[in-house]
Amino acid sequence: MGNGTYFYFMLFENLGCIKYVFFSLGVIFYCVIIYFNVLIILAVFLERTLHQPMYILISCLSINSVYGTTGFFPRLLTDLLYDTHRISYEACLIQSFVIYSYAAYELTILMLMAFDRFVAINKPLHYNNIITTRFLTLLIVIAWLYPMIFVGFGSLLTARLKMCDNKLFKVYCHNYEIVKLSCVNHNINNIYGLIVTFTTIFIPLKFGGSYVKILVICQRSSKEFRSKAYQTCIPHIVILLNFSVALFCELTLSRFVNGEIPIELAVILSLEFIVIPPFVNPIVYGLNFPGIRKKIRHLIKTKSKK
Repeated sequence: MGNGTYFYFMLFENLGCIKYVFFSLGVIFYCVIIYFNVLIILAVFLERTLHQPMYILISCLSINSVYGTTGFFPRLLTDLLYDTHRISYEACLIQSFVIYSYAAYELTILMLMAFDRFVAINKPLHYNNIITTRFLTLLIVIAWLYPMIFVGFGSLLTARLKMCDNKLFKVYCHNYEIVKLSCVNHNINNIYGLIVTFTTIFIPLKFGGSYVKILVICQRSSKEFRSKAYQTCIPHIVILLNFSVALFCELTLSRFVNGEIPIELAVILSLEFIVIPPFVNPIVYGLNFPGIRKKIRHLIKTKSKK
């Protein structure tokens, strides 16, 4: 089978009328995710008092949520609505790149947020000298370019493989599943996949240990300082844990052979990392940060009046 062909999503077969229920839920979920994340982006962009590193990084998370879900939901909704569940080889590689780069971006941004909070709490007097606008811009650029290059090269390695099958037992294009359909040696892809997993997932997660150091510092500080630190750090910790658990489920699931676990459970676990965080993030930040909450209320009231 050549590479200029199509893949078929087998999990959409024989869904019957329930596919319209899934389609309706998908549309609602996608619209809610886009709406709340765009509100976060606008709130940070339009409010001058929110032009601070922590809020800028929060807006980066929302931008990434829009990016990732846009690479997933439109294709999913199309497959649910129509009877033909096929996707071209090239389009499949592009979707795989978008979804995996979304996951890598999420972790690198969360890493930067952990670093930002650590500096703010551990060295408050030197914070403005360390986290300058130029330095923050550089960190954000690196956080976007680094995963793009690593994930992009992985997609190129997959593109060179000759496929012997075209049946994907997923609801989106999964790079490892595509590689397993190859009929040529793909040890290079496996080794590179492990390298990418380590550099783009486990290294950023190591920076999440900054929150442990922050909690230790808080225990030695005054009650007022501790309360303020908890107020800014706990939402970040919740988001980090939420995404880490979701991503762990996806990584674990990808190592199972099709049929080893129930299909329904497999679908839920595989979708958690791309559906739940974009939905939860704006809610957590919108509710816990007064500056963002106040600006969002203003935007909603302004829109209602118009």
